[in-house]
Amino acid sequence: MNPFTYYNPTRLYFGEGQLKQLPAEAEKLGKRVLLVYGGGSIKRNGLYEQVLAQLSQAGCTVTELSGVEPNPRLSTVHRGAELCRSESIDWVLAVGGGSTIDCAKAIIIAAKYDGDFWDVVTRKAKPEAALPLGTVLTLAATGSEMNSGSVITNQETLEKHGWGNVLAYPTFSILDPVFTASAPKDHTVYGMVDMMAHVLEQYFHHDPKTPVQDGFCETILRTVIATAPGLVNDLTNVKLRETILYCGTMALNGTLSMGVVGDWANHDMEHAVSAVYDIPHGGGLAILFPNWMNYVVEDNVGRFKQFAVNVFGVQADGKSDLEVAREGITKLREFWDSIGAPSRLADYDIDDSRLEEMAEKTTGSGTRGNFRKLKKEDVVAIYRLSL
Repeated sequence: MNPFTYYNPTRLYFGEGQLKQLPAEAEKLGKRVLLVYGGGSIKRNGLYEQVLAQLSQAGCTVTELSGVEPNPRLSTVHRGAELCRSESIDWVLAVGGGSTIDCAKAIIIAAKYDGDFWDVVTRKAKPEAALPLGTVLTLAATGSEMNSGSVITNQETLEKHGWGNVLAYPTFSILDPVFTASAPKDHTVYGMVDMMAHVLEQYFHHDPKTPVQDGFCETILRTVIATAPGLVNDLTNVKLRETILYCGTMALNGTLSMGVVGDWANHDMEHAVSAVYDIPHGGGLAILFPNWMNYVVEDNVGRFKQFAVNVFGVQADGKSDLEVAREGITKLREFWDSIGAPSRLADYDIDDSRLEEMAEKTTGSGTRGNFRKLKKEDVVAIYRLSL
């Protein structure tokens, strides 16, 4: 494995009833809080009132920013940053899924940054300060509750980019599986695909001396595979929600990436698709990932064979390594199909008219990915396989 430094300052409150920790955390951070949330589901399921009650207990004055989009937009970040300045906000509380948290991460930095925040997203500028951030998670998916990453969409340029900064780590995150039990089936499925994709992005590398990391990855993948069928048929099952919630956090809190260089080409390719077509991130990943796998499998057949055997239990006797590897890819496709994930870009009415444009957004003048460095023509080919 490669040398590495690990750092994660987020305090995690996990399990039923943990919202009771909110007043104590609020008292540490200040009285003036910006509450950030999405389309209103937290009002329908009662979480909104519970959060306000806890903040009131801490004596907080609450300013609200609602309507965060599923692919959070730069314009919403600007609105939130302006509210932070005009209302002298002490800290930000994101209540929602990964999109809400990603938006809040951008807001806490944009509020303290004098330039164009898009320069931070595109790595042209490095921020030096941020407001504190707390989160209450409502969907197991992105892992944003315990990492420093975020994804923001610029609607003016039709660009969507992941970015990260040490200042963006949440100070604390509250994860109660009860708060995820009202998530609809499609969002639940997209979330499980997303967390599996996070694991796969870190699993597919070329360093053979990573048995511990590989074991972590394979365990999370097997756990999602074992839990998902029951959950999609019993969406209010809190125990199953709890298992998936923990998988989502562990998939992207830095544990799996210690000592390895992940790939991340699939996320870059999907960001380009959803920047242009505004599709669900998890849906896009479900479409692209198996096609990327078939496209690059011969770059490291042994790793794909390991995936097939250790994750899906593919029997290797009497088969070539490549046959075993491709069977594992097929098993992944079949599993995602079985829980209702999309399999073709056509499922979102996407044709071949903008493949070149999306590939250009993915690679620019260079390449993307590390398992194989994909050029623009490679990305176009994978998009075509995905039609």
